[in-house]
Amino acid sequence: MTVRIRMKRMGRTHRPFYRICVMDQRKARDAQAIEEVGTYDPMVKDKSKRVTMKLDRIKYWISVGAQPSEKVAVLMDKFENNRWGETKAPPPLTAPKERVKAEPVAEAETPAEEAPAAADG
Repeated sequence: MTVRIRMKRMGRTHRPFYRICVMDQRKARDAQAIEEVGTYDPMVKDKSKRVTMKLDRIKYWISVGAQPSEKVAVLMDKFENNRWGETKAPPPLTAPKERVKAEPVAEAETPAEEAPAAADG
């Protein structure tokens, strides 16, 4: 019997969720597993919280000859070494800047028009 560590799809349409399982290679993808050793939820925003694994059980199964699938091997590597990459959030929204109206230029003071000289009378 060839044993593989692979993912079993759960969840609903457009909302995938996977269980990381130890299974006989000849069984169908969603068949009964020998043991469930973790989960993978690709819809979680924080990448470091997408995967949970029982590493001690996975190492046991690998020691007795189980082979991880390609995707599970990548997830194990990232989980062990904590290499998830940076999640980049969009920049926070800020209120639009108010336009500063230019103050009107003070008109240059013109000397008051001299009143016509009053005739001494």
